[in-house]
Amino acid sequence: MENIFLATNGNGIARAEQRANGQWSLDFLLRDQDVRCLAAVPHKPNTIFAGTQGSGVLRSDDAGKNWQLCGMEGQIVKSLAVSPHDPETIYAGTKPAYMYMSRDGGSSWEELSGFRRIPWRWWWFSPAEKPGQAYVQAIALSPTDPNVLLAGIEFGAVVRSQDGGLTWSRHCTGALRDCHTLKFHNANGNWAYEAGGTGGGASYSRDGGLTWRKAKAGLAKHYGVACAADPQRPEIWYVSVAPGPGKAYGETAEAYLYRAAGGAGWQPIGWEAHPMRHMPITLVTDSKAPGHLYAGLTNGDVWHSTDHGDNWQKLPFNLQGIWFSLLLIGKER
Repeated sequence: MENIFLATNGNGIARAEQRANGQWSLDFLLRDQDVRCLAAVPHKPNTIFAGTQGSGVLRSDDAGKNWQLCGMEGQIVKSLAVSPHDPETIYAGTKPAYMYMSRDGGSSWEELSGFRRIPWRWWWFSPAEKPGQAYVQAIALSPTDPNVLLAGIEFGAVVRSQDGGLTWSRHCTGALRDCHTLKFHNANGNWAYEAGGTGGGASYSRDGGLTWRKAKAGLAKHYGVACAADPQRPEIWYVSVAPGPGKAYGETAEAYLYRAAGGAGWQPIGWEAHPMRHMPITLVTDSKAPGHLYAGLTNGDVWHSTDHGDNWQKLPFNLQGIWFSLLLIGKER
């Protein structure tokens, strides 16, 4: 199948498209925009949303070739998620840490004011970006219950809503407060996964995000960066870790990539010996291809495994850097 990759690379969006003959074309778009996150509409891959630093939310209806503004002007949009149950329902997390929702595909937005009433939110503080304001780094939507969603704060908490975002819990027991990546399994709403910078590097839930268990047995380092899970077998999941932010996001990385399967501890995987030279800053699986895993590196390379990470091949393009968001979408016919 022909594929398209879209990535935020620190200077707009990089777009790699596989042609019918197997060759790849590469484009760099929105170079005048500071794009922070990407989200695709499930089952409608040509429609993509992008969150920006101050320019709000952008929308593309042609798989990332062209973009137009669709609201949230003036906001720093750090995370986006489109409902798998309703393609018109979109959630946006911002800096400072507030939550917004659109019910009409991005034409209009409303703040979910209940997010301001989360217990202990006054304690949230992120050293990642000056002046230290916490922000919503990740939003995860349940694939089975349209009312359940999770939000991960850098740095502060993982919180849960069971009424579509109207009200929110306090920090979920066992989750990592310094959230970097937060995902539900693509089909099983009981399983959720997190990579984060506190408390061991990785955590998971088997009750829809109500409670969490830290998973650090076998990890060489405990600063979690990215995670993903196999689309067919939720007990198989992956995490990338580093000693700390300097070795995760700096020019000289000290990176580690692991797989856990069937309740066993973490086992190292990858295309080179640990520690690896470049950080897998994002991990992507394909809902239509169990066993396939893509690792997007900070240097712009994308590596692909078809066998749960046992063997790897580097894809024949470079995205000139990847910063947190990488989408894999199939072409609409």
